[in-house]
Amino acid sequence: MKNSNKITLSIVIIVLFSFTGCRKSKSDIDKTVVSNLTLEKYLGKWYEIARYENKFEKGLEKVTAEYSLRDDGKIKVVNSGYNVNSGDKKIAVGKAKVPDKAKPSHLKVSFFAFFYADYLILELGNDYQWAVVGSSSDNYLWILSRTPELSENTLKDILHKIQVRGYNTEKLLYVRQK
Repeated sequence: MKNSNKITLSIVIIVLFSFTGCRKSKSDIDKTVVSNLTLEKYLGKWYEIARYENKFEKGLEKVTAEYSLRDDGKIKVVNSGYNVNSGDKKIAVGKAKVPDKAKPSHLKVSFFAFFYADYLILELGNDYQWAVVGSSSDNYLWILSRTPELSENTLKDILHKIQVRGYNTEKLLYVRQK
């Protein structure tokens, strides 16, 4: 191989590797769940502060999620929000379960029969006042709070944690709660 061909090939390889390093791949996102979670403390009402837009919440504001323990040990999930155009309330009732008691922060949630999806508690405030929830898919992410608003400093801290994990915070849609 001629020297000029070797140099050209080397340049092409360097350019290709530099482009692959510019964007996050799915494996670059850290989906490690919190290690300590007391499920009873997590139950209750949460306000949706921000989310990645998704088809089942499209056009909703004043979104909340309420979790309560069912008699069978599963968790009752009630998600609700208001349509921004009509003002109509939309409610979705589902269930969640903890498949591995050693990992209570990795739940499975279902809103339709026996089809379950991952519900990953990725970050959690020390006092259970806020949480970041993700899924096995990089297309879902939520910031939740016990109050309709978070302080600016708390939100900045949460956004930093999300960015460090590899999520794109520019994709977040901030939910109007008032």
